[in-house]
Amino acid sequence: MRREFITSSIIIILLNLFISFIYPPILWSMILFGPLILVGMYDYFQDRQTIKRNFPIIGRFRYLFEAIRPEINQYFVESNTDGKPFSRNERSLVYQRAKKNIDTLPFGTEMDLYQPGYEWVNHSMNPVHANYEDMFVMVGGPDCTQKYKSSLLNISAMSYGSLSKNAILALNGGAKDGHFAHNTGEGGISDYHLKNGGDLIWQIGTGYFGCRNAEGVFCETSFSEKASLPNVKMIEIKISQGAKPGHGGILPKEKVNEEISKIRGVPMGIDIISPPSHTAFKTPFELIAFISKLRKLSGGKPVGFKLCIGKRREFIAICKAMVDKNCYPDFITVDGGEGGTGAAPKEFSDHIGTPGVDAQIFVHNTLVGFGIRKHIKIIVTGKITTGFDIVKRIALGADLCYAARSMMMALGCIQARVCNTNHCPVGVATQKPEYVHGLIVNNKRFRVKSYHHETIDSLAHILGTMGFYQSYELRPWHVIRRVENSIIKNYSELYEYIKPNSLLKDDVPKSFERALATADPNTFKQNLTTY
Repeated sequence: MRREFITSSIIIILLNLFISFIYPPILWSMILFGPLILVGMYDYFQDRQTIKRNFPIIGRFRYLFEAIRPEINQYFVESNTDGKPFSRNERSLVYQRAKKNIDTLPFGTEMDLYQPGYEWVNHSMNPVHANYEDMFVMVGGPDCTQKYKSSLLNISAMSYGSLSKNAILALNGGAKDGHFAHNTGEGGISDYHLKNGGDLIWQIGTGYFGCRNAEGVFCETSFSEKASLPNVKMIEIKISQGAKPGHGGILPKEKVNEEISKIRGVPMGIDIISPPSHTAFKTPFELIAFISKLRKLSGGKPVGFKLCIGKRREFIAICKAMVDKNCYPDFITVDGGEGGTGAAPKEFSDHIGTPGVDAQIFVHNTLVGFGIRKHIKIIVTGKITTGFDIVKRIALGADLCYAARSMMMALGCIQARVCNTNHCPVGVATQKPEYVHGLIVNNKRFRVKSYHHETIDSLAHILGTMGFYQSYELRPWHVIRRVENSIIKNYSELYEYIKPNSLLKDDVPKSFERALATADPNTFKQNLTTY
């Protein structure tokens, strides 16, 4: 499309110049349409704005309409949890940080500080300087021999196939430049994940893409080969995700090209729908054994699992299995019900899965109650956008965070919400060459790095303002929420935080009694006779 446009533009200009000497009125067409052709050619060749690059001239109207439409006054400092796209101000914050523009504003807050739901942290009269270089955490439990020093913010799981090759190259390049990690998603490791040398968290889903045999069953040999790659720093078993828990991953057939078919080991021409559950394990004990196997096959790299919390007894059953076998995952990723995806049934996105804050507090409590929290890092994901988001989630019990939407916006995502149709206009979530070509890797790579750097820098400044040097000093009572107009509570008052080892004793907290009694490490099925 690009070549045809340039060629036809040059031909039209030359033809008009020639005819204008013979028939002067043609000169008026040059005056009228010549500038438009030149503007269109400029749009084609510039590399900063993908919309204008993919849609010359017409794409400019998008920026015009965005500039003149009414401002959205309400700005959510915490991530939205109502299932809606980010507000305009949230997108603007990401874009400003990605482009390294000024993200300060005049005239103070635009928020209603007395609106129920408003959240904040209190500053100290003795603020300190928290170093950007200290915003890391070591991941790896007692059985891990290749621990990983992880940034407090990393790129969440998004597969090649769901995203374009240029998007993957830019994300991984940004991760390389900014010293943070890039989760591959369940679609396997492609050449685009490896080309720029960024740190990878290899996600293994129910389809075992990249480590499966012809029957779709987990293959130890192919897993070991890829897990030993120096780029692969951690391995994450995907049990479920917040946007569609209990529902396999979906890659529409329109996005399945020959290359993706080869990487995933699946045929072309059909939708790729991952099975809803794993075949490599069927019980909590088997899951723990599978984790131990992957750790051994990978040479001692950190291995964990990702899930959206559903039935509480099932997670408690996994913890019982850990204690019984004295074997632990190195990390657990908790995805909230508000998590996003490129394709999911609406009812799954809206009504299935525990919201992120409730889920992460439950996971933290359960690990504390079994006395195993010290062995396991908690990663949280689900609309993490700002430094305040990270402060809040770590204060409530997490160790580090993933981000997906905000990283996509750093790539240039405009929330067109056509990820599942293969028609993403900015080349992020599509396999159409004419759209992918518009996403300039080096430009977007810089923006991904910049967004990450500015957000972590914001996190460090907030910590210092609170009087803390390190994120592990945060506690639930440091985050305050306005419950009603004249009533405020901190999160230790809003949620129960149980005592260490309390799930191993006789005085079990009432909130855990039923789930603890029905949790069986031998099965994920409920034994109705136990309670």
